[in-house]
Amino acid sequence: MKLLDLIQQCSARLQEAGVSFGHGTSNAFDEAVWLTLWRLGLPLDDLDGVADRPVTAAQQAAVEGLIEQRIRTRKPAAYLTGEAWLQGLPFHIDERAIVPRSLIAEVLADGLIDDWLGRPPTRVLDLCTGNGSLAVLAALAWPEATVDATDLSADALAVAQRNVERHRLGARIRLRQGDGLAAAQGRYDLLLCNPPYVNDTAMQHLPAEYRAEPALALAGGPDGMDFIRALLAGVAGCLQPQGALVLEIGHERAHFEAAFAQLQPLWLSTSAGDDQVLLLAAEAFA
Repeated sequence: MKLLDLIQQCSARLQEAGVSFGHGTSNAFDEAVWLTLWRLGLPLDDLDGVADRPVTAAQQAAVEGLIEQRIRTRKPAAYLTGEAWLQGLPFHIDERAIVPRSLIAEVLADGLIDDWLGRPPTRVLDLCTGNGSLAVLAALAWPEATVDATDLSADALAVAQRNVERHRLGARIRLRQGDGLAAAQGRYDLLLCNPPYVNDTAMQHLPAEYRAEPALALAGGPDGMDFIRALLAGVAGCLQPQGALVLEIGHERAHFEAAFAQLQPLWLSTSAGDDQVLLLAAEAFA
């Protein structure tokens, strides 16, 4: 059997089992590619180069065992491999933190924030940092900036510490534990936040893969806005006069607009659409 044949078989098995995607892949074939190449220790970005490679019986059994584990446990593939990728960078991940997938990563990469600020930020706060991926991406995007990365969860911060060390950014990223803005120190040019924003009804219908993640990082209360209400009430004291907040709200735009009708955010374009990430200037909270 060739490697590509095995991948296609695994893809069909995942599809038949009805697993859910969204933690690094969006379909059964891509998930089968990821798990197969990882299990066999092959480069994750070179399927074409190895597609015709013959697979031994032992290798086939190892891959099929991992696929069955994915189906049986319904854990995201990233938890099984211990690694997730965001904007081409690898990050350690385990069940202590949400799998990194924030759309804010796209905004960092495409330069929209730079265009709006008109200058590189020198102090950045990554609120609800989780595994630290946005803090790492921000530090790499702005080499002169220092980044405070905060989270309520000590477990998540332990994962973030591994990623800060992995990318050798300990001199510029400071990890702090605290509830919301309580861990912030001083004023920032830029505040990034991918908070818990899933509303109660949506939480009840999440696929098992999402329920395998820490609920603390997902659940946002009846309308998904509980954390965001507290954030917007206090953010003015944490932003420089010309600073900005970049906030991810997922599919909760209707709830956001109902809760904060007085605000007129700039909606930022991402691969998921134009209504899931927004920017609010400091002057909006004056």
